[in-house]
Amino acid sequence: MNNYSTIFEAVGGVEGIRSIVEAFYPKVQKNPLIGPLFPAEINPVMDKQTLFLSQFFGGPPLYSDMYGHPMMRGRHLPFPITPERAQAWLGCMREALAETSLPKELQELMLERLSGPANHFVNQT
Repeated sequence: MNNYSTIFEAVGGVEGIRSIVEAFYPKVQKNPLIGPLFPAEINPVMDKQTLFLSQFFGGPPLYSDMYGHPMMRGRHLPFPITPERAQAWLGCMREALAETSLPKELQELMLERLSGPANHFVNQT
């Protein structure tokens, strides 16, 4: 991450996170495994994801300030998340990050950090 103390700073703050989110969700929507789990009107989901990822990657607590504690596992319980769906989600994020100009090491660090929660949300086999 060189001279940055957080991933949030290294990706360019909220604007950098938002650009990743905007590259990510079209891939999610097209993915046959996970696309159907998301609403057609994706903008509110993208807004929440931007707030959450900003906080998750070391930025200000934007998500918590607006919505309270993330409680992400609980928020994902209504959705059938299988190991294959978790991997599909991570694959879409990998593709979105690959479209950025972020260094490969930073992309891999972000995917590594996201893989824990993605797999933690699995609630079906």
